[in-house]
Amino acid sequence: MISANDLRKGTTYTEDGDLFKVLDFSHNKTARGGATIRVKVSNLRTGSIFEKTYNGGERVQDIRLDHSQAQYLYNDGDLYYFMDNETFEQPAINKEILEEIIPYLTENMEVKISSYDGEPIDIEIPVTVDLKVIETEPGFAGDTAQGATKPATLSTGLVVQTPLFVNIGDMIRVDTRTGAYVTRVS
Repeated sequence: MISANDLRKGTTYTEDGDLFKVLDFSHNKTARGGATIRVKVSNLRTGSIFEKTYNGGERVQDIRLDHSQAQYLYNDGDLYYFMDNETFEQPAINKEILEEIIPYLTENMEVKISSYDGEPIDIEIPVTVDLKVIETEPGFAGDTAQGATKPATLSTGLVVQTPLFVNIGDMIRVDTRTGAYVTRVS
């Protein structure tokens, strides 16, 4: 058990049979009252995100997660299949858990799977991914004062703002944390 005061971004814990991962936290202390800890958490089984509030003295049950390297294989409707690089097992993870990273997943991508009691609950992807531009308007230089951009649709369906010189067929690097264009790869 850990004190609610020790909850930080990335901490995982269990409460009432649910697994939570802390996305953000704030510690508020009033003049004469006790401290309150407000955390924004993600339910690792359902993918729902909400806020919880704890008093300073409350305790929660922290958990240890197992981590393994895996490779993304394919998706079949609502299930996404990965292959563990050591055991060659192929765990399936529900679409709701992966919702934020689906636009960045490409076949054979190396990921890190976090699991609890053998149940895969979280995926960590690389900070940047290289994706192919499949649709964009032609860019014309000259009418802009600075930094003009245009939308580009990538091979996974993700739409990002790119500089005018990016064309159909180009490979570009995208930051998976922000969804922003980084550079043209080829």
